Amino acid sequence: MLPFSRVTIVGLGLIGSSIARGVKQHMPSVRVTGHDADPGVRETAVRIGLCDDVADTPGAAVIDADLVILCVPVGAMGDAAAAIGADLPADAILSDVGSCKESVIEAVGAALPRAVFVPAHPVAGTENSGPEAGFASLFRKRWCIVTPPEGTDPLAIERVSEFWRRLGAEVELMAPAHHDRVLAITSHLPHLIAYTIVGTASDLEEVTRSEVIKYSAGGFRDFTRIAASDPTMWRDVFLANREGVLEMLQRFSEDLSALQRAIRWGKGDELFDLFTRTRAVRRSIIEQGQDDAAPDFGRSHD
Repeated sequence: MLPFSRVTIVGLGLIGSSIARGVKQHMPSVRVTGHDADPGVRETAVRIGLCDDVADTPGAAVIDADLVILCVPVGAMGDAAAAIGADLPADAILSDVGSCKESVIEAVGAALPRAVFVPAHPVAGTENSGPEAGFASLFRKRWCIVTPPEGTDPLAIERVSEFWRRLGAEVELMAPAHHDRVLAITSHLPHLIAYTIVGTASDLEEVTRSEVIKYSAGGFRDFTRIAASDPTMWRDVFLANREGVLEMLQRFSEDLSALQRAIRWGKGDELFDLFTRTRAVRRSIIEQGQDDAAPDFGRSHD
């Protein structure tokens, strides 16, 4: 039995459009309604047949839904929830896909205090955005972390969990605060570092922009891929999870200072030990199926 029969997706970017495609592929009998605040995105969604119906207003999109997923930047979650409040069915379950949970739970709870809210975070994505960037297999064998607030109906939690399992995801339950600390180090800080390194390279007075682009080695190219991610989304993430990010940034700064001292004083053994440990982390990620071991990071040599 399917967990839901009528799903509404508010926000038709990479994640929202991938959910729509995944539902069509894995749960074809489920009716999908979409809405996006951008009229151009709605027009594109209609043109490519992304949903069964694309509504012009948030209220019209949710009026008969039994699952509503907010796929908007975390800073817009409260406004998005408030916009559907008058039309959200009493028995509908509300969820989201944000990569920060405590701030989202607070914002949605303030806007819709009576709604059954089961937050979720599919740990998947690319540097691309927009309704044409999504694909049905985005969540396959990726983790979706479900972070229900204390006291949430267990049946609602299981229905949302099963929805994500049907899309191919591995589901893990986690407390919202713990989720934010984990993602601060595994996702948010790496993006912050990537934005910083690419920004530093482009600001160097003695190195021209054309040289940075022309002579980019593999490591820098990987940073630019991360730094090409949606700026609105990541601005909101850093502000929404500021405590977790600042805590991990402090830890990183301390480790970076130790690395700087090791290089300055020629402590090769310390450097070797660190690089050996980090290499083992990479192997573990591959062993757990969160990446593949394709040579040269899967780059084509044609």
